[in-house]
Amino acid sequence: MGYLFGNGTATLADPIGIQSAGGTTPYGTLYGGVHAGYEQHFASRLMLGLELDMSFPNYSDLANVLSYRATGTGTANEQLEYLASLRGRAGYDMGSWTPFVTGGIAWASTRYSRTDLTTGNEDASPGNIRVGWTVGGGLDYRLDPRWTTRFEYLYTNLGLSGFVFGSAPARYDSQYSLNQFRVGLNYKFGVEDEKKAKADDRGPGSWEIHGQTTFIYQGYPPIYALYSGTNSLPPEGQSRETWTVSGFLGVRLWQGGELYFNPEFLQGFGVANTVGAAGYPNGEAQKSNFPYPRFNVSRLFLRQEIGLVGETETVDSDYGQLSGVKDINRVTLQFGKYSVKDIFDTNAYANDPRIDFLNWSIWAAGAFDYPADRLGLTWGLTAELNRKDWSVRAGYFLVPFESNANTLDTALFVRGGYVGELEMRYRPFGQEGAFRLGTWLNSVYAGSYNQATVLANPDLGLNANDTIPWTRQGRTKYGLYLNFEQALSDSVGLFGRFSWNDGRNEIMSFTDIDTSLSLGVQIKGTLWGRPDDRVGIAGAWNNISGDHSAYLAAGGLGPLVGDGALSYASENVFEAYYAFQLAKGIVATADYQFLGNPAYNIVRGPVNVFSGRLRMSF
Repeated sequence: MGYLFGNGTATLADPIGIQSAGGTTPYGTLYGGVHAGYEQHFASRLMLGLELDMSFPNYSDLANVLSYRATGTGTANEQLEYLASLRGRAGYDMGSWTPFVTGGIAWASTRYSRTDLTTGNEDASPGNIRVGWTVGGGLDYRLDPRWTTRFEYLYTNLGLSGFVFGSAPARYDSQYSLNQFRVGLNYKFGVEDEKKAKADDRGPGSWEIHGQTTFIYQGYPPIYALYSGTNSLPPEGQSRETWTVSGFLGVRLWQGGELYFNPEFLQGFGVANTVGAAGYPNGEAQKSNFPYPRFNVSRLFLRQEIGLVGETETVDSDYGQLSGVKDINRVTLQFGKYSVKDIFDTNAYANDPRIDFLNWSIWAAGAFDYPADRLGLTWGLTAELNRKDWSVRAGYFLVPFESNANTLDTALFVRGGYVGELEMRYRPFGQEGAFRLGTWLNSVYAGSYNQATVLANPDLGLNANDTIPWTRQGRTKYGLYLNFEQALSDSVGLFGRFSWNDGRNEIMSFTDIDTSLSLGVQIKGTLWGRPDDRVGIAGAWNNISGDHSAYLAAGGLGPLVGDGALSYASENVFEAYYAFQLAKGIVATADYQFLGNPAYNIVRGPVNVFSGRLRMSF
């Protein structure tokens, strides 16, 4: 990952009125990528190699817009889908350090878009490949025989290229001069893994890395629908895919101090662009839809653990967790960017759509409107006290600037989300169990459902979605959740959640649920000779408040629901899956979901959703 910046020189020639606009403007964004190649180290210490790489812009709004131009009759821009290069490399092996130079061909896939200001029509192109060249250099540093880290600079030139929009026909010409400063992590194949002198060293400077990729293909056949609106599942049926690739690096900094870094690539679309049901059927479908992978620093946080002496426990290496021995009695402080769900409302049997249940109202407490951007992440601070049989934790987090926004409100403590949780652990009949009680309060800039409904005036063409921005001001939203898990045997586990919020003001981050009840069971395949397989069966019952229902009936829209009208009924969800382990770290899952009264509308559905999931991890 690194920072990509430079200048774009672009001209929009618009034949309507014979207008044109041009000039040079700066461009800059965080980005991430992947690379692979081959290198040979000779006895003379000369290193020669060949490398292919692909880079993707940050997920944030407009990060992929390379250049933008406007005339009096139209606006146009060029968007970066990916930037790639094929390069030769030459360096000098100095032991731990290998300085190198590199150069070769570069190419980019870009997409052009134009809006005609006279008609409002939009014209967009598919991906276009443009070719250029790149040169640079850097340093590789050996961490151990298999792993190296890299510091690198690349200069890339994409020569003059143009595109003609068919509807105008307007022409967009551009050329780019780009700089990339980046750091990387490399794994070398075919290298003997020498034993370290202190293989069990877990002191400062030790580190661990995990990786995963999850691909989900999901669809549903045609459904009954008396009417449809902006946030409705299309009645003709639809199928879509989502794909994530991520790494998770943990480093010990000092005694009890750990730094975690989780870069990810996110690609794909949820069915109906992630709207149409409060219990949405794909937990990997972000509220931002990406035809090409987009890069995101999903987690970057510092954790400090303070041991309080006494009994110890051994923890295994996992995502967001370094292996080692810890005091059971401890205080843990965590600060940075992560998901509230990493720490609060966790459950051993229904917690991660990459591993177990896919439906939003089953892997989480549906009415828990936890602070987050559209990808489910935020910045915050958490403190936890852990004892053998119980834990108590609390946190403060940034909330979105307004409902369903990607921008977080930085008015510290004037706006923000406050979350607290008590966890009790027990072992009835020798089987592990836990119960969690969570409470939360969001101080946010939000609208009132009731006020927006009162202001709606169909005679003036105003529905509740038009009027709710008028009601936005500083407000609070609060709620609670109950969460339990109980092993019934070594192979069978039971779980459930109840959650509620006051239902008066806008949902800010999660989904349109004010009361939710879920119950389910997970069964390991030990019973039929496949101990690494799992079966999950669960159901959820979702509802909204009277104010919320009236708002939707008056044409209001939430983050996920809003059919333009409403014939209210509870939304009912059933989900069942079978996870089949193909090999260590590779799991294929077949999943079925039934959605009754999707988006609380009795005149739509039911919906039968079929999904396939493939996950690989190390």
